[in-house]
Amino acid sequence: LKDEIREVVGDYLFDTRQFRTDNKDQLLADIYAMTAQRFKLATHLAAVKPWDFFMVVEMGPDRIHHAFWKYFDPKHPKYQPGHPLENAIRDYYVALDAQVGAFIAELPPETTVLIVSDHGAKRMEGGLCFNQWLIEEGYLTLKEPVTGITKFTPALVNWEKTRVWGDGGYYGRCFLNVAGREPQGIVQPDDVEALKAEITAKLEVQTDENGVPLGTRVFRPELLYRATRNVAPDLIVYFGDLHWRSVGSVGHPSIWTHDNDTGPDDANHAQHGIFLMAEAADLQSPHAPWKPGAGERRDGLSIYDIAPTVLGLFGIEPPPGVGRQAVAGPQAVAADSAYSAAEEAELARRLEDLGYL
Repeated sequence: LKDEIREVVGDYLFDTRQFRTDNKDQLLADIYAMTAQRFKLATHLAAVKPWDFFMVVEMGPDRIHHAFWKYFDPKHPKYQPGHPLENAIRDYYVALDAQVGAFIAELPPETTVLIVSDHGAKRMEGGLCFNQWLIEEGYLTLKEPVTGITKFTPALVNWEKTRVWGDGGYYGRCFLNVAGREPQGIVQPDDVEALKAEITAKLEVQTDENGVPLGTRVFRPELLYRATRNVAPDLIVYFGDLHWRSVGSVGHPSIWTHDNDTGPDDANHAQHGIFLMAEAADLQSPHAPWKPGAGERRDGLSIYDIAPTVLGLFGIEPPPGVGRQAVAGPQAVAADSAYSAAEEAELARRLEDLGYL
């Protein structure tokens, strides 16, 4: 398959070389090249390979949101009216729609087409330095003061004096240093619930640098998910309801920042994505119902509805635990990691590159 892919599209771009960059012209060219390659290959494979289910993941919308959101959104704090890149996102969507349309035109007419996103996007107004906040609030203690912005690592921490630490990313993950659970835990199990409530109350009234409440939301994973594996975060934090990023590094002069510590970024992940479904034959028709007000709109859908929908199209009864009523599948006892230390490090690197850490 590798040789076949190379024959069809050359050196295949799984992703842009770097989407957190100030070289916007090169990034825009990379996004267009990646998308064109993706659909050229998808069209080839759909034509020459046998398949019942065909799935394409296109990274272009995600990358263009992160890199170009400030140019088109007047509410973005870094918006510049009339910037030459003001229409970059719109123009890409026009090009992407053309690619999707051309791909669908080649599918068997009886194909059911779903267009689904795994998350949405919204403007990033700033970042709250989560671990810096925990230091200032007295929950986290470092062995020594750091000079300049420094990536947060366990080696920096004085665990004998630390009750809480956090992770950076699109949202914050908050962990308590619980006795009997963490190697050097000091929070007694009987104190966990009170500490969670205390941190939640403080975070939810946290303001920006001008004293305006951020509107932060704090969640408990055990109340959101049917199953939590390994050591789940004790709290999940949406700073500014996801208009603010969780910045995990330490050594910042303030708990607030308007620069992302992993590189330029204009957008954050958001709660609401998209779900479209139609028959290929309808989309291939010159009277295709892709216009405002056409088709049937359904509100209240969830990403957990996708798997039962796909299975239903094949006449397969969803197994117990698949669907919105059982979002995380059967409970299971966590085993030791299936990955080596080197593989764990590589997974962490990839997650950080994607912005989840």
